[in-house]
Amino acid sequence: MANIRIDDLEKEINKQLKAYTDDINDGLEKEAKKTASEGVKKLKQSSPKDKGDYAKSWGYVTHKNWGSPNTYTVRNKNHYQLAHLLEKGHAKVNGGRVPGQPHIKIVEDEIIRNFTSNIERIIRGGS
Repeated sequence: MANIRIDDLEKEINKQLKAYTDDINDGLEKEAKKTASEGVKKLKQSSPKDKGDYAKSWGYVTHKNWGSPNTYTVRNKNHYQLAHLLEKGHAKVNGGRVPGQPHIKIVEDEIIRNFTSNIERIIRGGS
């Protein structure tokens, strides 16, 4: 352990806290990007495939945040209108209903669970 003068203690504590915060932010950034990529991959696999265009259209968007980790939004770029209809079902024109095909919620629950446990690991220092 290094000898620190009492006058420099505050600076040293702030330096260590900043290093810890930077490590956490780096870990959050990497984990968020990895999770978005995983979510896209799983949605492409689990989405209904009539012609396959809907399933192929999943991707993510990066939202740049100055001074904090970037955030990511998983979305269906070309067929966003279908996402809710396929997930929840919808009414038919001539009466009746088309049942939903849950695929988004299943993937969402799984990646949130994984993301949460990985972030807890990062915060505890287990990179």
